[in-house]
Amino acid sequence: EVQLVESGGGLVQAGGSLRLSCAASGFTFDQYAIGWFRQAPGKEREGVICITSSDGSTYYADSVKGRFTISTDNAKNTVYLQLNSLKPEDTGVYYCAAQPYDELIGTGCISSPDYYAMDYWGRGTLVTVSS
Repeated sequence: EVQLVESGGGLVQAGGSLRLSCAASGFTFDQYAIGWFRQAPGKEREGVICITSSDGSTYYADSVKGRFTISTDNAKNTVYLQLNSLKPEDTGVYYCAAQPYDELIGTGCISSPDYYAMDYWGRGTLVTVSS
């Protein structure tokens, strides 16, 4: 059974930090790119970060660049997302999702992850940033 399980969300004050995890199982981890999406209340889900374990490429949306850092532990089939300098506008449900890497061969992660290109989704973890 394919599973993506996010954890690490919570309530934090503006300027604080959180570390999210995305644990993957049931598929070959290094054959997929992992995207992080977030959905603020009343807004559409947006792709903010992409990483591939195969070629190590990453992409960060401008809204999170310099504050969020993504990394992988291939031995644990887990992706980590370090959130620093959090702002109230970072509030939302954070989802990880997986896209086949062969769709990105030759380019790697060079743009926001595409919602419609994801094969698998986690259920999300809520991040709330208070002002």
